[in-house]
Amino acid sequence: MQRRPVDLRERIIVALDFERPELAREMVLRCESKVGFYKVGLELFMADWFHTVDWLIARGHRVMLDLKFFDIPETVKRAVHRVNDRGVSLFTVHGDRSIIEAAVAARGDMKVLAVTVLTSFSDDDLRDYGFAGTTAELVRRRADMAIALGCDGIVSSGREAEMVRQRHGGTPLIVTPGIRMISPSEAAVDDQKRVMTPARAIAAGADHLVVGRPITRAPDPLSVICGMQKDLEAALDRDHEGSN
Repeated sequence: MQRRPVDLRERIIVALDFERPELAREMVLRCESKVGFYKVGLELFMADWFHTVDWLIARGHRVMLDLKFFDIPETVKRAVHRVNDRGVSLFTVHGDRSIIEAAVAARGDMKVLAVTVLTSFSDDDLRDYGFAGTTAELVRRRADMAIALGCDGIVSSGREAEMVRQRHGGTPLIVTPGIRMISPSEAAVDDQKRVMTPARAIAAGADHLVVGRPITRAPDPLSVICGMQKDLEAALDRDHEGSN
């Protein structure tokens, strides 16, 4: 499998889904000896604007700004311009054609990721919204379109990562949320429906794994991170051996 080189410290993106910035910063201080990539989503951003983003970048960390821009193209373009030059590495937009085009045109040095289908959605959920196909079919359509329009990559569950990687090779970034340490058949998985273990998601072709609660709600987040990284190293070694 074609795969871009990524430092192990940046394979995991810790999701700072906290209601208060001081909690987010405390978590970073607990994790930063092993992880150098963090996600700031809508909840934390609304509580803290760019302050935690700037704080993370000042500490030498990379930031994924996960606001999933979804508005008329001109508004999206202006919003992206507001993020340019702040040092953000990745930002997300919804996988709509006009939104992607606007974001790509305004992205500057950042990389834009198109969100394909949220990992909280199942096939049944899509049918409730009037889509007759499967989540995999919708991810394929949106990924093909996003990459054709110049997106740097996509956000998708690990279940679709292998399909996207096979169709598009090693060039697009694949960022995968919905990471759990056990499979869906082994336990209830809260509000995430299309989940995958870290090793399986990396083996399927994901470049980065967005991990929130399995790390941030653990009694010892650093221990969880170290365990995940050990599993990722083993999966990457197997993939390298299989490609030789």
